[in-house]
Amino acid sequence: MDRDLTAARDLAAELAVRAGRLQLDRRSTLRMGAPKAHANDVVSDVDIASEQLIVDAVHAAWPADAIQAEEGHGRTGSSGWSWVIDPLDGTRNYVSRTGPWSVCIALYEGDRPRVAVVHEPVAGETFSAVDGGGAFLNGEPLPAPGGSTLDKALVGVSFQPNPATKERAGRVIRELLPVSGDIRRVPAALNLVYQAAGRLDGGLALDTNLWDIAAGALIAREAGVVLGGHGAEFTTELTIGAAPKLWDELAEKVRQAVNDRT
Repeated sequence: MDRDLTAARDLAAELAVRAGRLQLDRRSTLRMGAPKAHANDVVSDVDIASEQLIVDAVHAAWPADAIQAEEGHGRTGSSGWSWVIDPLDGTRNYVSRTGPWSVCIALYEGDRPRVAVVHEPVAGETFSAVDGGGAFLNGEPLPAPGGSTLDKALVGVSFQPNPATKERAGRVIRELLPVSGDIRRVPAALNLVYQAAGRLDGGLALDTNLWDIAAGALIAREAGVVLGGHGAEFTTELTIGAAPKLWDELAEKVRQAVNDRT
């Protein structure tokens, strides 16, 4: 089934901006819900309203598409296309006012990502990509990332804040911090698109969900970021990204730290 990917990208960007505006408008009146998987897995009524806004519009445009969405508004489909939506990646940053967050929308054809949008509402930045068409920031092409050596590199770190993952993340940070230029903890989608924009030289994400990384990964790949995990393919368990000149050095360090059980 043919699909106008540019039109899909444009709609996703429009919806991400609308959801981001809703988040800014309702930030002072948000209401928290019960934690989900663990005490640090928080959700607000704004997460849910943002997801509903996106899902309703996507379903109206392509009613046969499947939808996988973090807050439970998913649908089965029959078209072979599926949307992967994180309406608010970085909820804890959002509710605590301590850091950035984003709206993430990706479109898959089967198992292949074809369209991606990550919107950061406060900065008004919309990162996007169409499979094979390069990566963009607010409509302008992103240049290939230059990168750095590890001792000078700024490395992003993202992880789910459950006890087991925090323990693994602690091992990675303990190994990386002394040998890298510095590290930053950022939500997974922004970790990836900041690599695409050259703001981070590399990064890693531990124990994510597909909606956390689907959009950011396509944008990073289209910008020239090298992606992998324990092997050549990245997974939700481990995603490593880096500019090409940093890739071997960073990937080796991260894999050693993640696999170290001492």
